[in-house]
Amino acid sequence: MIPPDRLAAGDDDDDGGKMSFLEHLDELRVRLIKMFAAVFVGFLVAFAFIERIFGFIMRGLTEVLPEGGKLIYTEPAEAFLLYLKVAALVGLILASPVVLYQIWMFIAPGLYANEKRLAIPFVLFSTFFFVAGALFSHYVVFPFAWTFFASFSTDYMAFTPKIAPVFGLYVRMMLGLGLVFEMPTLVLFLARIGLVTPRLLIRNTKYAVLAIFIIAAVVTPSPDVVTQLLLAGPMMGLYLISIGVAWVFQRKRPEESGDRDA
Repeated sequence: MIPPDRLAAGDDDDDGGKMSFLEHLDELRVRLIKMFAAVFVGFLVAFAFIERIFGFIMRGLTEVLPEGGKLIYTEPAEAFLLYLKVAALVGLILASPVVLYQIWMFIAPGLYANEKRLAIPFVLFSTFFFVAGALFSHYVVFPFAWTFFASFSTDYMAFTPKIAPVFGLYVRMMLGLGLVFEMPTLVLFLARIGLVTPRLLIRNTKYAVLAIFIIAAVVTPSPDVVTQLLLAGPMMGLYLISIGVAWVFQRKRPEESGDRDA
């Protein structure tokens, strides 16, 4: 529910009144173009170093295979397309500050003047937590899950997975954890616009814990409890951090809040 003071101040927008629907669409188009341009530049930078990046990723994927084992590809263009996918993934990570800034600029016209000044903290927080989630996936969660899958090799079965589904799983977990780690940033924004308070988060902790374990079960491909706990544990830590973030950045009472831009 939108706070009454925000509704009351709706007619005092500082950018010459409300934007029309077409103006919103045009603004969205401009922001999307800038996002895609940033990702494309990141893609080109990543592709220039693709051999090193590819080796960095593949080492983690092949270490759990039997001695001498390798990932295989069976389609002519599969390996080449994999290089492009790796460059696109790294390009997205490199461009994440620009992408997040464009998202902020799209929603900024509907914010108060003092809220608009949170652009830099929003971008820094979002980038930090997204990259932290990606690194946590690469170094902790995915290796553990991957080791679990490889543990079923026997004298009768050899683990020789195809590279395309393996990399698809790697990307799914990395992006999933990157988004999950954005929880404190999301709470920061919601707290500033008055939709979330520390008391609300504390009161609904039991529901948050349930949601965390559901998300952990969806994001992690492994059915074992240990892998899910590897994800659920940090998420509960992030929830506690989010309560602190909400306490620091919670919206002041109407009489204490700042005026919008004139």
